[in-house]
Amino acid sequence: MKIIRTFIIAALLGVGFTSCSEDDLNPTSIFDSTTEPVRNEFDQWIWKNYTEPYNIELKYRFDDKESDMDYNVIPADYNKSIALAKLVKYLWMEVYEKLAGKEFLCTYCPKIFHFVGSPEYEKSGGSMVLGTAEGGLKITLFNVNALNVSSLDPEILNEWYFKTMHHEFSHILHQTKNYSTDFNDITAGKYYGAGWVNINDATARRDGFVTAYASSAVDEDFVETIANYIVKSDAEWQQILNEAVSVDEAGNPDYSGRDAILRKLEMVTQYLADSWGLDIQALHEEVQERETHIDELDLVTLN
Repeated sequence: MKIIRTFIIAALLGVGFTSCSEDDLNPTSIFDSTTEPVRNEFDQWIWKNYTEPYNIELKYRFDDKESDMDYNVIPADYNKSIALAKLVKYLWMEVYEKLAGKEFLCTYCPKIFHFVGSPEYEKSGGSMVLGTAEGGLKITLFNVNALNVSSLDPEILNEWYFKTMHHEFSHILHQTKNYSTDFNDITAGKYYGAGWVNINDATARRDGFVTAYASSAVDEDFVETIANYIVKSDAEWQQILNEAVSVDEAGNPDYSGRDAILRKLEMVTQYLADSWGLDIQALHEEVQERETHIDELDLVTLN
């Protein structure tokens, strides 16, 4: 290895000496940070609607450095990215800004939103990832190219994009101001850890969790409770509670799962109110109201 390194250095130095002796250097630095980069129409829209007001960078161009190399993914479609960027602004950013203020959003919101065209599939053909977050700084949303702009379904939008965003944002909040350890005691001893992948939502709900993933760990349980309550319609939330009621062989109902979920909802409600001045019911209602108007949005024109 030492011989190879020496050869490369010598070769580079030889090229350098020849170039310096025969050619003039270009006075324009490749590291010029003073010239504004060339932006297309969508880039300009992102600057105006994300970067300038909120200090958020939205990355929609494919960049392998932003992706996990253990997965196979494809770039996000340009037009689908425009549509999703507008939906994120309307259904997520503007909700928190309205209820908590612009300063709150600017301070605690992740600084990078990253769009990927496909789901994140393991190369071995294993699990599929809906979204990821990195240290409160970046949220990656997958499956952008599956967005059906002509027929928007709130349930699909929430499952693929917005439940993930509320989930990851709730992580940022509790990592900044932690919740009461009393939450840990509600379903103590029932968490599945990595084994959550082997159960379904209905089973998890009878144990007192809103989703199977919520049963993986206490922190995931906490944020899943918040995210699901915000994005689920009243009917969908009631269905979760209904599935949390089990019946024994004698036909006697067991309400312990439902009661645990309601107790968790009570605690996350109190936490958001006391720690952040956020009303989870108001968040839920604002999201539900906005979802009724998504078909009225112009998801094509950049203005």
